[in-house]
Amino acid sequence: MHDEKRQSMARPSNRTHSFQRVAVVARHHTESILDSVLKVETVLQAAGIDVVIDTETAAALPGGIHRTAPKSELESMDLVVVVGGDGSLLGYGRDLASSGVPVVGVNRGGLGFLAAVSPEHIEDSFAEILRGNYAIEEHFLLQANVTRKGQTIAMQTALNDVVVNPGSPARMLEFALWVDDEYVYDQRSDGLIIASPTGSTAYALSAGGPIMHPGLDAIVIVPMFPHTLTSRPLVVPGEKVLRLRLLDVVDAEPQMSCDSQVHVQLEIGDEVVIEKYAAPLRLLYPPGHSFYQSCRSKLDWGSRLGGQRT
Repeated sequence: MHDEKRQSMARPSNRTHSFQRVAVVARHHTESILDSVLKVETVLQAAGIDVVIDTETAAALPGGIHRTAPKSELESMDLVVVVGGDGSLLGYGRDLASSGVPVVGVNRGGLGFLAAVSPEHIEDSFAEILRGNYAIEEHFLLQANVTRKGQTIAMQTALNDVVVNPGSPARMLEFALWVDDEYVYDQRSDGLIIASPTGSTAYALSAGGPIMHPGLDAIVIVPMFPHTLTSRPLVVPGEKVLRLRLLDVVDAEPQMSCDSQVHVQLEIGDEVVIEKYAAPLRLLYPPGHSFYQSCRSKLDWGSRLGGQRT
């Protein structure tokens, strides 16, 4: 029905949709988010879809009778619709990647690089999706393992980035970095961002990292305010294994964070091993989606001197 390889535009299909059971979920329950949850539910039910709402979101909805399902059942759905910002999609993406269930986001947040359906286009976008007119992009995740004295103490995944930092403002840490057991450098800095192509337009971009197309099989390493001016962002092949050892930190509580949502406290001597996670997140996009158009609109690439747009 559709090409499941990475693609930037949806390809029309003359087959009907295969989404028989769809879950609609939301991490936050503001009025605007709940309005969109109800609208998605109504549109899908009108098309004969078996729609369920996650239990917590259903409890926040104003009245009505809704079919509900706990989050533990999301992996058995044909499609999961996440209503919210990219942060919500990051959280559900980490949970659902291993199941292979496609995920589509309705943007009720800020930039919305990942959540591609705008609230005002819910009807049109889902009509196209149910006609089989959509694209699926596979976005790989990073897996981070923290070892202490030879024992694994934490294992987490990240869709955007893994960040090692002092945990306190105006503090620095010192660490050593290897790529596939090949020594790269010792560094003193405010930390290190290790990002996937998906995460290159997030924290890594703010720290001066490059914008990477989501179809690239690569990982970017971005130092945060390093003490050496020649320490620049480094892009390595996606199959590489990165290893960071924490050497020193003063008056701080160092930590590793995944997507700025999951945090693990670190100690001197800890090692963080980062590599590509086994299963990608399958993000579904309605027709017309373009990475470059997203960059133009989200990053204001369309601006010209004098305030005019092209």
